[in-house]
Amino acid sequence: MQSSEASVTPSATDTAAPTEADLAIADELGMALVRLNRVQACIAGHASRNGGLDKSSFILLATLVGQGPTRSSALAEAVHSDPSTISRQVAQLVKDGLVERRADPVDGRATLLAATDTGLELLKLHRHRRNGAIAGMVADWAAEDRRLFVELLSRFAGDYEDYMPIAIAEFNRQGSSEEGNH
Repeated sequence: MQSSEASVTPSATDTAAPTEADLAIADELGMALVRLNRVQACIAGHASRNGGLDKSSFILLATLVGQGPTRSSALAEAVHSDPSTISRQVAQLVKDGLVERRADPVDGRATLLAATDTGLELLKLHRHRRNGAIAGMVADWAAEDRRLFVELLSRFAGDYEDYMPIAIAEFNRQGSSEEGNH
């Protein structure tokens, strides 16, 4: 029987400082992410100009579909964004007929956001196009490599999400100390 301590992942603050080798690998990964983000931004720009969804709209719509009808504050929290930013983005999605506001059945004073049928169809189309493109990109990879990549990338994404509060606190701490030095 495994102890409960073995299943607990230590937080980033509990680990030793990264070695030079760790930082070199992190730099390679960071630069690969920069390249990936650059390509995604280019594709997203073309998609939004051609009747598709821009990146932020896709994220909001996909989150609403995944969570179901959601309050704006919960949506902001789910996508790690500022509520005022979400409010502006949601207003555009409502205007475009992709999201609707509904009365909260639990608290009639509150409003829930939900994807419309049009939003669901556009999201489905966007995901179909994206999935086809990704399948084409990795078509010549061995099936085991594709599966391993999905597992490792999913693991990385989860760890990235878990680490985000630590990273934000560190950026804020560093920013505060740098402002004091100027």
